[in-house]
Parts: sequence; C-alpha cells; structure tokens
Amino acid sequence: MGNREILGIDFGGSGIKGAPVDTKKGKLLAERHRIPTPSPSDIESVSGTICQLIDYFGWKGPVGIGFPSVVMNGTIKTAANIDKSWIGVNAQELLSKKTGLPVFIVNDADAAGYAEMKFGAGRDVNGTVLLVTVGTGIGSVLFSGNRLVANTELGHIFLDNGIEAESYAADSVRETENMDWTEWGARFNKYLNELQKLFWPELIIIGGGVSKKPERYMPALSINTEIKMACLKNDAGIIGAALAARKALKRDDD
Repeated sequence: MGNREILGIDFGGSGIKGAPVDTKKGKLLAERHRIPTPSPSDIESVSGTICQLIDYFGWKGPVGIGFPSVVMNGTIKTAANIDKSWIGVNAQELLSKKTGLPVFIVNDADAAGYAEMKFGAGRDVNGTVLLVTVGTGIGSVLFSGNRLVANTELGHIFLDNGIEAESYAADSVRETENMDWTEWGARFNKYLNELQKLFWPELIIIGGGVSKKPERYMPALSINTEIKMACLKNDAGIIGAALAARKALKRDDD
C-alpha cells in the first residue's frame, strides 16, 4: 500500500479526533476516535493526547495533523484557539520526535479544503475554488488550478461598512443578535459578493454548521457564482490531514 494509508488527525478546540485513512479512496479505515482537547492546550498536554490517539490505533506509519493555526513549513504562527505556547514551535519536528513517526502539519481549514477538492464538492473543478466555513467564526480555503493558497484568513477582511466579516456574518453573530435566517442571509450575501469581487471564483463551497440547513438562507443569496454545500462534514479534517501528509511524502520522494 506504500504511503496510501495514513493516520489523519483533526486538532479542534473541543476534541482531537482521528482515524486511519485510505488516501486513494478518501475513506476512513476505522471508526474515528475522539479525545477531548486538554485544557490548557499546551504543548505537553496536546502532544500526549496525540500520542494516545496513535496508540489507540496501534499506528506505525505516517501521520497528518490539521492544526487550528497558521502553519508555515511545520511551524505554528498563530494561536487564537490554542495555547500561546505553540507560537514559533516547529510542531512537525517536535511531534515527529515525540511519536517516532513521520508527522506532517497543515492548517486545519486547509486540510478540510484538500478533502473537499479531492473527494467532495470541489472534485473535478480546476478553476478558482473558495471554501468558506461558517460557525463560531468564518474560515476560508482558496484553491487555484487545484493548488492551495495556504493559510488564507478571509473571515477577517473588512467589508464596505467598515465591519470585519467574521464580526458581521458568522453564525454565532446570528445567534447572539437573535437574527432570523433571512436577515442573516442578507449579511452573508454581502460577504460572499465581496469575495466574488476580489477573487472571481468558479465555485464557492459552504462548510461549517450552516451547510446543514441551506434552505433557510439560500433564498437570500444573490451572487453570480455557483454555490455548493460541503460534502464530507465531520470527516473532512481527518481525510484532508492525511491527504496533506501524502502530498508531503510525495515531495520528499521526488
């Protein structure tokens, strides 16, 4: 099987979950296992939890991990939702040493994007594709010609009303301000149209919690770009982390 079978791990704010992945088919090879994210989510605690996951599956091969941060060459650059001790740490090297396995680190949203482009809503689309995940905040993933533009933070752009997009159109804002779906949909529409003007994507994929109920807000959207809902749901981060590791291994073999 070579590097086809890889353990994918999705490091989230409330849980660290993983499963072995067949990266050729985009399928989990076992039921995913979840361990609550330790608090504080410092280096030692998270490293220990990741080792627990690896031991749970008796894993001896490559590991891909999606981190909730900007990641550059394996180094953690931001820590909005994890302990600040991670900033500046080469997590790829650190976790490879701790586990004794080849570990590859990628931004968690980018990982989900890899999965959706290979096996989900973006499959066979070769132009510019934008994935927007909407929940507590707004995450973004950008692909052009099937190549990832890593670590985009398009939830933090400012709209023409002077408000940051995430503070204006996240699903958490809808809940906090007790908006109905039509009112929120108008806000989301404003955000999507701003992205459309900036990037002219061929396709926009909507992920996150709002992707489960498109009928509530889609009538409020008016945008001249095809829109699809994300397909892989909670497995996207795990599958995508494994895919990112496979890509890295192929580069190392070149």
